[in-house]
Amino acid sequence: MKEIAFREALREAMQEEMRRDENVFLMGEEVAEYNGAYKVSQGMLAEFGEKRVIDTPISELGFTAVAVGAAQNGLRPVVEYMTWNFANLALDQILNTASKMLAMSGGQVGCPIVFRGPNGSAGQLGAQHSTAYESMYANIPGLKVISVSNPYDAKGLLKSAIRDNDPVIFMESEVMYGDKGEIPEGEYLIPIGKAKVVREGKDVTIVSFNKMMKVAMGAADELAKENISAEVIDLRTIRPLDWHTIFESVKKTNRLVIVEEQWPFASISSEIAYRIQKEAFDYLDAPVRRITSLDAPMHYAPNLVAAYLPDVPRTVNLVKEVMYLKK
Repeated sequence: MKEIAFREALREAMQEEMRRDENVFLMGEEVAEYNGAYKVSQGMLAEFGEKRVIDTPISELGFTAVAVGAAQNGLRPVVEYMTWNFANLALDQILNTASKMLAMSGGQVGCPIVFRGPNGSAGQLGAQHSTAYESMYANIPGLKVISVSNPYDAKGLLKSAIRDNDPVIFMESEVMYGDKGEIPEGEYLIPIGKAKVVREGKDVTIVSFNKMMKVAMGAADELAKENISAEVIDLRTIRPLDWHTIFESVKKTNRLVIVEEQWPFASISSEIAYRIQKEAFDYLDAPVRRITSLDAPMHYAPNLVAAYLPDVPRTVNLVKEVMYLKK
């Protein structure tokens, strides 16, 4: 095993796949000459050249359209967005072309493409740069949606995404690029659509993904100090969702709390709560509860940022509520 940073894990995934398959290439704003806005693609221009590591104009709709066309003609583009907030400009190509092409062509024209970049809040960036988009893209048939929380999963799932024949939304976090973790020395892949139980427990299940896993794990640590055993699940893939792992955990713990950085209406936690009450209702000893971002744009002031996002204390309190430990 070796320890590397999150950004290095992403870079290794792309480098290995580009060495393996000459049809794989990277394009996006500042990915080449500047080595990436977050230095994820550092050194890749020198290795692969300007035909496979391509700087684009500041025109998300335009370069996304070029990449989608390339994917439909046999190439495997990796498109980097500086933030998923900017990818709103490319939504027509992602939603109306990439996701629908296989169905519209009767299975004759696919679109093997990865759209990747940082998602959600990253501190004081204001309302227009702080939205989490997993639930929006997970609502689109034809897309696969991955949202990772650590270097190991980032590398293994990005390699799987690049090899996948469907369009994949791959969501990272700006505040995690420097996080370090262990990965194997050799090649490895992680299957798309498989959640991971990162902490075993018996009293309550906490489900989360992306950087909210830090909140989930922090809450589990605090609960352990009070002899409350929390099982923590990292979804990793949002669509397709690994229902089986969630069901099996709820059958064991009989309680479920979901932590996510989405707005509450029509969110991922909404769908999970619906499926659990539909298919595992008899195992529940308390209502499914969730903690999300507030139902509002995120403002700039530090106190409002803190109030907006899920945190450890609120998650701990919610767990105590489902365990009927709160008066």
